[in-house]
Amino acid sequence: MKLAVVGATGVVGGEIMRILEERDLGITELVPIATARSAGRVLMHRGREAPVVAISPDSFDGVDIALFDTPDEASLEWAPVAARRGAVVIDNSAAWRMDPEVPLVVPEINPEAAHDRPKGIIASPNCTMLTLALPLGALHRRAGVRRVILSSYQAASGAGQAGADELVEQIAIAASQPDLVGSGRGREVVSRGRVFAHPLAMNVIPQIGSVRADGYTGEEVKVGEETRKVLGLPDLRVTATCVRVPTLVGHAVSVHAEFDDTISADEARAILREAPGVEVLDDTNAGIYPTPLETAGRDPCFVGRIRQDPDDDHALEWFSVTDNLRKGAALNAIQIAELFVPADRLR
Repeated sequence: MKLAVVGATGVVGGEIMRILEERDLGITELVPIATARSAGRVLMHRGREAPVVAISPDSFDGVDIALFDTPDEASLEWAPVAARRGAVVIDNSAAWRMDPEVPLVVPEINPEAAHDRPKGIIASPNCTMLTLALPLGALHRRAGVRRVILSSYQAASGAGQAGADELVEQIAIAASQPDLVGSGRGREVVSRGRVFAHPLAMNVIPQIGSVRADGYTGEEVKVGEETRKVLGLPDLRVTATCVRVPTLVGHAVSVHAEFDDTISADEARAILREAPGVEVLDDTNAGIYPTPLETAGRDPCFVGRIRQDPDDDHALEWFSVTDNLRKGAALNAIQIAELFVPADRLR
């Protein structure tokens, strides 16, 4: 199998390359593809050199699967080119997610959708939506979800390497003058950077994405739209408040979900312990629940603080965290690719 990684030199592209070292898809040739600026760099895959190729129509010749992690505009231009050349295209951008002719796939929830792709393209969802959908999908199969209200706590790396770098720089500046930061003069110490609308160090920012006419941001709208599409519930009510927090890796969500059937916290824990892609960390008395530091670099969606709404036995609350660079982006795309690899070639 010939597999291409488009955007291989970016932060998520690098994570894709690392996971491809860990998970053997039976690749016979790996082609890293990037802009002309990165062409000629040499990456490694399983002990072999893999020179970076400048993106062009010819770079997709003979490619069986193409994993895209590029800006939306690049995906809109090049994903159809790769598909026309015969590749199964799996795209991490937001460009194709809501296209009615492009399936949006979470392999643990709707793997069958990947095989109906009129444009030859499969979309991988938003990283915050994945943190919600993995436990929600399992609970929905048991009790039928009808309403979701969530708040997110999203890491700086969700804005790319530049976002992570900006946070690290600001933390160093803030740490040098803690008295000023703690006395209400923080803006004199840490100024706004290039990536975020406000200083992120020692702060949280309750806006991710552009603001729509109804006051919701683009990120908040994405979470609802994509959850409905993956679960196949076009009328599901979803309301989100998305917040950027000063962590490097790991998106978290605090969820209130209402169901058609009654469901207890114990039932939910039992369901989630058996759910693919989910790991339960839930003993609050012992201080056991998911945190971004604990989940960074790990594959599952971790779920804890599971409890029944005291005023509604049809509603549950929980807190879940995923590594936004792994399951939230790179790993989900690779798991979609694995749907197209014969089982005897997966090792």
